[in-house]
Amino acid sequence: MKFSRILLGLSLAGLLTTCTRRPTMLEIYDVVINHVSIVNVETGTVQPNQVVVVSQGKILRIEPADQHSYAARQYVNGNGRYLIPGLWDMHVHFRGGDSLAAANKKSLTLYLAHGITTVRDCGGDLTPSIFQWRRDLDTGRLAGPRIFTSGPKIDGPGATWPGSLEVETPAQIGKALDSLQRLKVDYVKIYDSKISGPAYLETIRQAQRRGLKTTGHMPYSVTLGESIKAGLDATEHLYYVFKACSGKEDSLTALVRNSLGTSKPLGLFSVLPAVYDTYSPAAASRIFKLMAKHHTAAVPTLFVSKTLAGLPENDHSRDTLRAYIDPRIQATYQRRLASARQQSPAAQAFSQKLTAKLLSLVPQMQAAGVTVLAGSDSGPFNSFVYPGASLQEELVLLVQAGLTPRQALQAATVNGAKFMGVADHSGIIAPGKDADLVLLTANPLDDIANIKKIDAVISRGKAYQAAALANMLRAVRNR
Repeated sequence: MKFSRILLGLSLAGLLTTCTRRPTMLEIYDVVINHVSIVNVETGTVQPNQVVVVSQGKILRIEPADQHSYAARQYVNGNGRYLIPGLWDMHVHFRGGDSLAAANKKSLTLYLAHGITTVRDCGGDLTPSIFQWRRDLDTGRLAGPRIFTSGPKIDGPGATWPGSLEVETPAQIGKALDSLQRLKVDYVKIYDSKISGPAYLETIRQAQRRGLKTTGHMPYSVTLGESIKAGLDATEHLYYVFKACSGKEDSLTALVRNSLGTSKPLGLFSVLPAVYDTYSPAAASRIFKLMAKHHTAAVPTLFVSKTLAGLPENDHSRDTLRAYIDPRIQATYQRRLASARQQSPAAQAFSQKLTAKLLSLVPQMQAAGVTVLAGSDSGPFNSFVYPGASLQEELVLLVQAGLTPRQALQAATVNGAKFMGVADHSGIIAPGKDADLVLLTANPLDDIANIKKIDAVISRGKAYQAAALANMLRAVRNR
């Protein structure tokens, strides 16, 4: 009897303890994406029915769905959808001077709405504005992609683009690099409108000694091989790679050098027909192997080449995205448009032929081990190359050129992160990585054009679902 009373007492005490204990509270995360298929851009595989948990701008965990319950400030339904890393546009421009700063700023919305969560600004005259945008983006006062920037371009005396740092001597190059380091730019962009061959190579060498990454155009008075051996990290566009694919590259380079002191110096576009006619598969193989050996990347910018080549015959007056391009930026399109319409039929035919030839280089570079980076060249003065959508079209062209959808996705995600030295926290979907993600309604590995089917964008750990993205676009639409 006494033992029974003891058991009864213990049972009552346990019941009282259970009743007074507070229920366990679920931790509230910033974003939870449930029942989603995760696209691994490195392996080209898909991991179905996963849950992705985001906290403080980072991916906290990934695990099979339905194992645990999660509370979230933003819940995103991933059922029937595919999650990819946020896209990188590795060649954009913010430029046009202070009067166009506000107009350029609107393009941040266009990038984000099209799934681009990181851009690399390739030189201009809006550096103070860009750094202010970065501060505002980091603090959440502004929505848009992360921005890497070169600051002002380096070029020669009488440079074409306003704001360029003009150099000729080693001392001037040193001062220019000093100023870029004070600005804390992310890399050095070199332009070829006026810079001499010796100054170009010296800029690369000095920048490399300082640990600065260099990319850019290249004067035709030097060879790509010389530039690579000096330390060039990436070549923008394919005109310079194409010259190195000529069996007569040395002769053409000498011809350009000898013309520089005359009244009719030869430039890139005057020499391109001769480069085309002397294309050599053996020379192409040699330069691709050299690029791969020295880890010199290439940014093909196929879409801008195609768009500009088609200006004389294509009518862009009804482009739907024009409604989101500030009229002041649209006005800058007229320069290239007027020039294109003055081209002879022969020049137009060559432009089309050249564009097709440049496309054929991409799969050869990929096969040789060259890092391919996806870039659009969107921005003021590049007619009808719209921010955001043009990067999507670039990926479509990369696949048309011969890359697989997986390789094209790599060019716009993990390759960019590796090139900019941030692959430890960006470029793929994994715990600990930045929560910069794009949710699609169809698998881009099946059809690369599915990157256009965006259901949500997660940027810096904040989810922008389709309705929110549409509202953001309406806010920057021309009135």
